[in-house]
Amino acid sequence: MKNSGSNPSTEKACATQASTERMSSKQALQRQAQQILPVLTGLFLDWHYSEIAHQRISQQTHNSEINYQGLTRGQHPQFGQVMIKWQLSTDANQNSADLIYEAGILKSINSLSTSKNNLKSRLPVIAPPILAYDNLRVQILAQSLPLTILVMPYYLNGSLATQLDVRNHSLLTLQRKHQFIVQSAQLIANLHNAGWLHNDIKPSNILLDGFLSSNADNSSIIPNLLLTDFALAEPISKSVGASLAGTPAYLAPERWQGQGATVQSDIYAFGVMITEILVGERPFNTDSLNDEPLREWAIQHCQQTIPTLPLEYSRYQGIVDKVLAKQVQKRYQSMKEVLRDF
Repeated sequence: MKNSGSNPSTEKACATQASTERMSSKQALQRQAQQILPVLTGLFLDWHYSEIAHQRISQQTHNSEINYQGLTRGQHPQFGQVMIKWQLSTDANQNSADLIYEAGILKSINSLSTSKNNLKSRLPVIAPPILAYDNLRVQILAQSLPLTILVMPYYLNGSLATQLDVRNHSLLTLQRKHQFIVQSAQLIANLHNAGWLHNDIKPSNILLDGFLSSNADNSSIIPNLLLTDFALAEPISKSVGASLAGTPAYLAPERWQGQGATVQSDIYAFGVMITEILVGERPFNTDSLNDEPLREWAIQHCQQTIPTLPLEYSRYQGIVDKVLAKQVQKRYQSMKEVLRDF
């Protein structure tokens, strides 16, 4: 939404400046990666990982300190194919706190799934297991910096997002879509039962644990899904976060209005996912070239009407209306209620 009194030439200049800054930041990250990744490769080889393939590197800057995060694939003689999540910080006091926090949550959640003390209260598996975890210091970027690594299995079938890309989505049967929706709902319900909010529910954070076969008709095979990326997770009982941390395409209206995360904000994100699974696109979208993307996302989530599903998915409309309700009071109050309606 543009201000009718705005100056087009000024807007164009601001957009050009923003684009230049992004390009400069990207080039700086590439230069840093050329120094960081060879050192990490050497470390991983020393720890008996092979077939090292760096998948991603990104950076976050806070108070002039920089955190580098990355994902690296590899092979290990004991663990098999793995995904190594790592974080390197230039802040000696921070010691890669984000990944330490996430590892702590994973340990807590996984302990509830493997507890031998009370089999009746044991939860189904919610997240990938931790195969290895370590904090150490490395000589890198001409200084000694703290490095945290978290090693988990690599899942060949990727994430739910892989199944929803243009090519794969067209091959999904209605039965398979329904399975994805219900299994995702159960997974989120299990997380809430464990006492945690995820705060970043989306298809790329739901992993497929080896259920797909090459057979033409595998619709009877029930998908086995796992949640990943708990960097923003919070205990339900202590949730106080009122920031816009998360993925804008899945953030509930109340989050844009400054309210903290709740079970209902996870439910809203799941609602966005339902539409994405059924029709292949999210219910709300913005122009990627918009110079105020967050403002546009806020307008979409807070003001845009809930879409009407195609006739073939009409039986889901009542559920979609309730998971995507703008007002928290009109939304489902728990994932148990959602599952009941399915």
